[in-house]
Amino acid sequence: MTHETSFIEIAAILGLATLSGIIGQKLRQPLVIMFLATGILAGPSVLGIINSYEQIELLAHMGIALLLFIVGLKLDLKLIRTTGPVALATGLGQIIFTSLIGFAIALSLGMSALSAAYVAVALTFSSTIIIVKLLSDKKEIDSLHGQIAIGFLIVQDIAAILALVGLTTLGSSVAGDGPAYISILMMGGKGLGLLAAVAILIKYVIPKLTQRLAYSLELLTLFAIAWAVLLGAVSESLGFSKEVGAFLAGISLASTAYRDSIGARLTSLRDFLLLFFFIDLGARLDWSMIGSQFGASLLFSLFVLIGNPLIVMTIMGLMGYRRRTGFLAGLMVAQISEFSLIVAALGLSLGHISNETMGLITLVGVVTIFMSTYMILYSYPLYRILSGPLKIFEKRNPYRETNIDTHKIPATVDVILVGLGNYGNGLAEYLLRRKKTLLGVDFDPGALDKWRKRSVPVLYGDMADPEMSEQLPLDHAQWVISTIRSKDLNLAMMQNLKNIRFDGKVALTANNKDEAHEYEIAGAHLVFRPFLDAAEQAADTLAYGMDFLPESIDWPMSFLEVRIRSGSSIAGQTIRDLPLSLEGIAILAVSRGGQVYYEPKPNFMIFPADILLLAGPPAGLKKAETILNQLEYQIGVQAADRFAIAEIAIAEDSHISGQSVADLQFRQKYGVTLVGIRRGQQQITAINPSEKLRGGDCLIVIGKSSAVKELQEYTPL
Repeated sequence: MTHETSFIEIAAILGLATLSGIIGQKLRQPLVIMFLATGILAGPSVLGIINSYEQIELLAHMGIALLLFIVGLKLDLKLIRTTGPVALATGLGQIIFTSLIGFAIALSLGMSALSAAYVAVALTFSSTIIIVKLLSDKKEIDSLHGQIAIGFLIVQDIAAILALVGLTTLGSSVAGDGPAYISILMMGGKGLGLLAAVAILIKYVIPKLTQRLAYSLELLTLFAIAWAVLLGAVSESLGFSKEVGAFLAGISLASTAYRDSIGARLTSLRDFLLLFFFIDLGARLDWSMIGSQFGASLLFSLFVLIGNPLIVMTIMGLMGYRRRTGFLAGLMVAQISEFSLIVAALGLSLGHISNETMGLITLVGVVTIFMSTYMILYSYPLYRILSGPLKIFEKRNPYRETNIDTHKIPATVDVILVGLGNYGNGLAEYLLRRKKTLLGVDFDPGALDKWRKRSVPVLYGDMADPEMSEQLPLDHAQWVISTIRSKDLNLAMMQNLKNIRFDGKVALTANNKDEAHEYEIAGAHLVFRPFLDAAEQAADTLAYGMDFLPESIDWPMSFLEVRIRSGSSIAGQTIRDLPLSLEGIAILAVSRGGQVYYEPKPNFMIFPADILLLAGPPAGLKKAETILNQLEYQIGVQAADRFAIAEIAIAEDSHISGQSVADLQFRQKYGVTLVGIRRGQQQITAINPSEKLRGGDCLIVIGKSSAVKELQEYTPL
């Protein structure tokens, strides 16, 4: 076949893969499934496009090697330690029970012991790539169940590598002329020699080499690829698989400071080359054989989709985790992975299994990946449906999670803050500075531990879980604020609060305008738009900088822009009151809401979010920034100057009944503004001065807290 024909063939395959990927995106399916579908469509069973099997197979092998290289590169054994024994116990327990039960099912279906062993091993592995992608999309990568899942997925990956080593060793021993034990000992010696050589390179060569190559990221990336392929080739020449060598190459670079940069650069290349592995796999499927395996594949698929999560839930329940955590983590093993297909393909190449068994494993992979994706995406609705029956997987005291909770949940709080990520952390800081009592809720143990050390009450959990309401002081909370940027979770939380008739206020965080509109319809009293607010502030700052800050200036005076924080102690003071003159600092301009005030006068008042352009000596500027943003929230002195809103009821026999708003002169007489009238079911917001008040009306007024308090105590009303 000519090179031109091969090029056209590859172009057609890539075009078909792109079209399949678009369809998969609409169906919310991982690309693995669509790549397999592309191989089936391009193979001899359908369109018959593929003829260059050798070229595609070469690209497929490079893709697998690169996959194993990146797995080794990002292997984080610390994660297993940070998630405690649950990662090892769940990972090893799931592997053991799944393989034993799978082996028994395969034998009962009449398979040979070797084929049954391959099927059992294939059923134990779950896709790290797919799970991490789905967890990232759902923003659950730092949640407790997400950390546990990643922990036992790492255990599975290590087991998969050991399985590959064992299979290649077994294949070499079977192919050898001498006794099997001699071949195994020789392979063991070669393996130890390879490990020793890599260890020496890790200690003495690779750190210095990568440091020198790091001056050019392109050269460092090229070295990483070359190193992965070279060590893969060496491993294959020693009788192991090329995948084992690539995995060791990844581990050898995992301890360097450049592993994240290398991994980020190679991820796209890995995905592109893996495309050819799955296309090659799909193209080689013999549909005439798969038909005879349909019943067995359905049985194994049900076992993976239902049995694997049950195994994980049982282990985690016995270890003291709540059923919700066990269920969400268990869904992560409800599919087989690309490693399963790689192990099966290796078994086929070694002659250990037949094409029928390969087709069976592939079909189970297609079904389980397809179904489990939707199970994970809709895990919360699934849990709400199944939460009752799942009680059998939870101990009476799920001590591992109750230990995460704070031991002193206050009976009364101002704010229940849901979500303690970056945005939630900032919000919590400012609320505490304003002397508000709060209770933090999150499903990230690390975030909870940070606030617990500061003696802030926290609770592990998810507000979308209906049972959370039983643990929270909702009857005595003024606000429930969610900083979680998940529409499904926020709407589920709103529904739960409505179901228990929560009478406080709710604030939600929206990613965009459409979400904000949905939250308003759902009944949210406030909707935060952090991205929009940050963009507006950034635009103000940039416009300000473009107007005032030159690119360069040769002058013994420095300039600094300072944004006044909302909790600053100088907010509300005039420029005359600011202690800046002692430091030789002058305020050249103030930017407020896009408007610039040049050379503000001494009586100019400073407000929160103002941007001040300061000029003065560098040392003085640094001190001035500290002075301007001292965050002190003082209650006693300023309390009377704060605004308050209140409802004032008019008695039936009140002397003001029948008088008009104009006659009463609320502003002049009482020092407050009348902003609304509630009259039975009627709410009057646009108040006409001629509107006459009636006995039983409820007046909504706003003004300084001292004036509002005086009006509330004014009995003639």
